[in-house]
Amino acid sequence: QAQHLVARQLALPAYEQVLKAAHTFNLLDARGAISVTERAAYIGRIRNLARSVAQGYLDSRARLGFPMAPRPWADEVLARLQAQHDRKAA
Repeated sequence: QAQHLVARQLALPAYEQVLKAAHTFNLLDARGAISVTERAAYIGRIRNLARSVAQGYLDSRARLGFPMAPRPWADEVLARLQAQHDRKAA
């Protein structure tokens, strides 16, 4: 569900789903229901979900121009993001 929410650009609901997944994983891990090999795979999946949610949140705030941030800071971050985007496009 978190991936679906990220695809729809709903970062905060996706974040809640990542928290729920991490909590469920911790409960299962504490009860010994997850093997050592499965454990690494689950941690990686949750980490990747969290990374995509964080990127989605950053993108959504950047589209708005970081409205709550001081203007000089927002301009600097927007310039850095644009430079990163330009490097990836080249």
